[in-house]
Amino acid sequence: QVQLVESGGGLVQAGGSLGLSCVAARLIFSDYAMGWFRQAPGKEREVVAAISARGGNRYYADSVKGRFTISRDNTKNTVYLQMNSLKPEDTAVYYCAADWSPGLGVSLDGSGYDYWGQGTQVSVSS
Repeated sequence: QVQLVESGGGLVQAGGSLGLSCVAARLIFSDYAMGWFRQAPGKEREVVAAISARGGNRYYADSVKGRFTISRDNTKNTVYLQMNSLKPEDTAVYYCAADWSPGLGVSLDGSGYDYWGQGTQVSVSS
């Protein structure tokens, strides 16, 4: 059974930084594009960032461009999200997800992802 396990969430003041990690198990990690999504209370899930299977393509939501960085280490089956200059509106549960896509494709549509983690809470105080 495929597992995605996020870690690194927490409480931080506005302007601070957090780094999220997502470790994948029981899948060929290098065949999967990976995405980070978030969902705030009362809001729809939205894509934050996504990276292609070998890391050649990356996508960022406009709201996080210049502040967040997605990366991956295929030798460690891990995808990362470095979040800097955090704002209160970044408060949400953050999920990593895997989409079988061995090439350069990056999907921004969460419904197309095959596997999801349980999520990690990120809270940014003003």
